[in-house]
Amino acid sequence: MSTNQAYDRREFLKAAAAAAGVASLPSLAFAQGAKIKIGLMLPYTGTYAQLGVAITNGFKLAVAESGGKLSGRELEYFTVDDESDPSKATDNANKLVTRDKVDVLIGTVHSGVEMGIVKIARETGVLHINPNAGADAATGALCAPNIFRTSFTNWQPAYPMGKVLADRGIKKVVTLTWNYGAGTESINGFKEGFTKAGGSVVKELLLPFPSVEFQPLLTEIASLKPQAVFVFFAGGGAAKFLKDWQAAGLKGKIGLYGTGFLTDGILESVGDAAEGIETTLHYGDGIETPKNKTFRLNYAKTYKLQPDVYAVQGYDAGLLLAAGLNAVKGDVSKKKEMIAAMEKVKIDSPRGAWTMSKAHNPIQDIYLRKVVGKENRVMGVAHKALADPARGCKMG
Repeated sequence: MSTNQAYDRREFLKAAAAAAGVASLPSLAFAQGAKIKIGLMLPYTGTYAQLGVAITNGFKLAVAESGGKLSGRELEYFTVDDESDPSKATDNANKLVTRDKVDVLIGTVHSGVEMGIVKIARETGVLHINPNAGADAATGALCAPNIFRTSFTNWQPAYPMGKVLADRGIKKVVTLTWNYGAGTESINGFKEGFTKAGGSVVKELLLPFPSVEFQPLLTEIASLKPQAVFVFFAGGGAAKFLKDWQAAGLKGKIGLYGTGFLTDGILESVGDAAEGIETTLHYGDGIETPKNKTFRLNYAKTYKLQPDVYAVQGYDAGLLLAAGLNAVKGDVSKKKEMIAAMEKVKIDSPRGAWTMSKAHNPIQDIYLRKVVGKENRVMGVAHKALADPARGCKMG
């Protein structure tokens, strides 16, 4: 401990004792540098395992870049594999809050699991940062002061692709996704943008999550002969879909489009099956900013992996939490002041700077990307500073 730190600690204890007659237990614990408890509730097995790992890596990189502490305080991690299983979500989240008494709950990937976390966050008031799951309601009808997102709503990256396709003269599209929240909300976002621009969805195809039995649906698409197909898949399921699409002889015959999750984090495993596919997302390869270059270099050096959008969202969750803690000098008990600071934040992100909407979702650029080799190369901006409509949010 430095002389200044020792002095600061003595002054803090003296002031606390003078104010209260004796230092209260919370103040004493805080003064002695009690660790901030971080709950990480993410998938570490199954379809979305690699996404959970990337988010964790990104978050911990942000912490490492601030000296391994946030606002001078060490962190203690409580990690739960949520298995992308909504039926276990409320129990898992509740254990982190009531048993482990985490100060911050960070998660998750699966929109159904996120709904369980949101329920517990609303009931207990625990500070919750969502680094991926796009469930619209989390910052829509179920928005709350203690719930923040550093990723996207399912609507947000899908909506701009509708106009992109319509502007190219594409009028008839078939959609395909898993039949769960992220899939159907993503399709609805695309459909809203597409129909507004004059297009029509001729058929909406669904299969259960996380099934990868694509063949019957690919046969149906081949017989429908649409101008284009818009899909939502991610992780291992996306990799399997792209390989099956190519094997079915549809690649190059029917245009395939999606949100960027279709091609993010899986290009190494699909050969040339993804080559040329265009997607819309809030991150991509070739964003030539000092922040992104430094982030990519540090991530690759630390983890011997290339970062993707999931790593960026985890990293930004770390930046967001740091901004909140810095505003209260590390005192997590000052939740109201922390929240106020997090609402006003401007995050200098690898994706480009973004601000927080009133509903606590990023207002951010959505890029048009194209797979070129092993890159999701940014070709332009599909929509500048897009804010989610936050339908049903009553927070103000």
